[in-house]
Amino acid sequence: MAFGITRQELKEWQRSVVRGEIAYLTHFWYDPRFPQFRTVTKVGCSDIVRLKRWCLEHGLDPQYIHHRKPYPHFDLMGPKQAELLRALNQEEQILRFNL
Repeated sequence: MAFGITRQELKEWQRSVVRGEIAYLTHFWYDPRFPQFRTVTKVGCSDIVRLKRWCLEHGLDPQYIHHRKPYPHFDLMGPKQAELLRALNQEEQILRFNL
């Protein structure tokens, strides 16, 4: 379940994903399978080839892409989440979610 984002932010992310852009959406999150993490960044792109390439370029295994149409995405959590958001100049998300 997602917390800490507006409907408008979600809609903007969805539109970007559908257009085949690499889009980032960070939100507060709780999943009992990962109790140590309180946020997740969804890296979405409807162009699966592009999303797989993005994963490989950042040292991530594309096997973990969630192929959920119309919003395929890769979930970033933990230290790799903060590391990549910094490298990708996503400062607003880093500050907002205290990563």
